[in-house]
Amino acid sequence: MNWLNTSRSLLAASAIGMTLVLGAVSPAQAQDERELLNSSYDIARELFAAINPKFIDWWQQQHDETVSVKQSHGGSSTQARSIMQGLRADVVTFNQVTDVNVLADAGLVAKDWQQQYPNHASPYYSTTAFLVRKGNPKHIENWDDLARDDVSLVFPNPKTSGNGRYTYLAAWAYADREFDGDKSKIEDYMKTFLGNVEVFDTGGRGATTTFVERGIGDVLITFESEVNNIRNEYGKDDYEVVVPPVSILAEFPVAVVDEYAERNGNEDLAKGYLDYLYTPEAQRLLADFNYRVNDESVAAEFSDRFPKTELLRVEDVFGSWPDAMETHFASGGELDQLQRR
Repeated sequence: MNWLNTSRSLLAASAIGMTLVLGAVSPAQAQDERELLNSSYDIARELFAAINPKFIDWWQQQHDETVSVKQSHGGSSTQARSIMQGLRADVVTFNQVTDVNVLADAGLVAKDWQQQYPNHASPYYSTTAFLVRKGNPKHIENWDDLARDDVSLVFPNPKTSGNGRYTYLAAWAYADREFDGDKSKIEDYMKTFLGNVEVFDTGGRGATTTFVERGIGDVLITFESEVNNIRNEYGKDDYEVVVPPVSILAEFPVAVVDEYAERNGNEDLAKGYLDYLYTPEAQRLLADFNYRVNDESVAAEFSDRFPKTELLRVEDVFGSWPDAMETHFASGGELDQLQRR
């Protein structure tokens, strides 16, 4: 499955950096057929291209109705802004809680959206991992290796990408533990870590292209699911995956965009779409795309794919997502200060 080549073709079709593509369409689509729009993060194109046909079949069996699904992809924060500017998505499947909270604050998503589905409305999760080149020539094993002066990094810009924010927070959390909370030492580590970044792409897929296609960097830092999918696509002999012993818990929150789902006449369809992501069939498909899942039986089936690692919650290290956003990513925050040092 040439998933990166497919995504590049889709990305080229967009003039503004956001891709709106058909997730699945019935060959004999009727004029009055209902159509769902799922707004999702940058590197999820192939995942939902696989999920959507399965959901359409499931909905047909459950409700005797043929529907179609479209996808809109881009950086998670970019997608949230597009929805606030009028993109009439019925559901969001993002990679960061704060991007859903922005929509809730705008009145587009229910305030209690995290209580409406299991696992804080996160049907699957991942962590941050490293992709290195054949033979791991720089001997990358842990976060401390990423601050060496002979190592160059590629990961998405934390200002525009939820993926990038997870990377930044994972590195900070590692340093916080390593230096026992000594802020001066943490900031010294983070300054060096950020200084080793060769390219800050706006989203995860751009970072993948920079590392794989352009050959830039010694280490690509992105979601564990993405590094495994890249390795499977481009050759297991050409790349290696390194999952550090401590990393960040990356939840993938979902929510109905109530304002637009109601306006589109898709309230039941939107809820059904998110319900489907928790079914064993969908959980198995998610695991096959190298995402970690909460369904215990499915997780057991795929346990050999996921190395044991200690996953730190953002809330436990940084207080809350709003605290992390304000302290680290707001204008003039820690990220800006570190990059000016």
